Parts: sequence; C-alpha cells; structure tokens
Amino acid sequence: MNDLIALSAPWWVFVLRAALVFVGVMVLIRMSGKRAVGQFTPFDLVMLILIGNAVQNGMNGGDNSLTAALILSVTLVSLNWLTAFITSRSKTAERVIEGKTVVLARDGRLLPDVLRKELVSKADFREAMRENNIEEVDRIRVALLETNGKISFETLDS
Repeated sequence: MNDLIALSAPWWVFVLRAALVFVGVMVLIRMSGKRAVGQFTPFDLVMLILIGNAVQNGMNGGDNSLTAALILSVTLVSLNWLTAFITSRSKTAERVIEGKTVVLARDGRLLPDVLRKELVSKADFREAMRENNIEEVDRIRVALLETNGKISFETLDS
C-alpha cells in the first residue's frame, strides 16, 4: 500500500520535471506550425500518442505512485491555466506562444510561397474553401491562416 503513495524523490522534482517537459513539448508543437496543429490527421494522432509515451518517464522518473501522478497532473493543468492566463493579458506573450494570423490569399490570388512556408497544401486550402462554400479562388478577398490552424475567409461578396 505504501508503494501507491510514497514518492521516490521530493515533490518539487516532479513539478520541475513536468514544467520542463511542458515547455519543451510546447516549443516543439509551436515549431511544427499552425496548420499541423489545426488539421488533426491520423499521423498527428500517432505523433501525439508517441510524444506522450516518450515524455512520460521524463516526467515521472520511473515513479509510478499515485502521489507522483497527482502532482504531475496538477502541475500540467496549472501550467496550462497559467499559459492561458498570461496569453489573455499580454499581446506579446500571445504572439510568442500562439503566433499570429497569416494571409494565404488576397484579392482572388493564392500566395504560393506563403502556403509552402506555412505547410498548407493546395488540397488543404481547397478543402477549407469547400467547407466554407467557396467555389472559386477569385471570390476570396482575403484568406487567413488563424493561430489555431483553421483557415478563415472573407469573400468579395460579403
């Protein structure tokens, strides 16, 4: 029974490990690009599962106690809340953590260099057009890649 609650290291070690892994994974996800986050494919699901498995031992250090699991969980939820709190109050933090919107098309013309830089395929762009009932690119006043990875449109007739 003691194995369920006894920690193998001081509590603060688990908090520090969780914080470092949280920041590291957030940086990696941010570097992967907005479209990769906004468009969840089976590949993304596999990556998410593998990343979760890869960082697990880095956080718990081999400690499988319920106490360590609770400390890690509280730390991760707290860090997530703190991130949301900071980004809601600081435009600079929001831009650094979440990025900024990017123009993918303007006045009926795609911007192929921007699409390529943002890892948005023409097929993905056309799919977003269909989802928004836009049949032709020339109807688009502006298309934006939002910070959440979604593509939003303003059409010429709106």
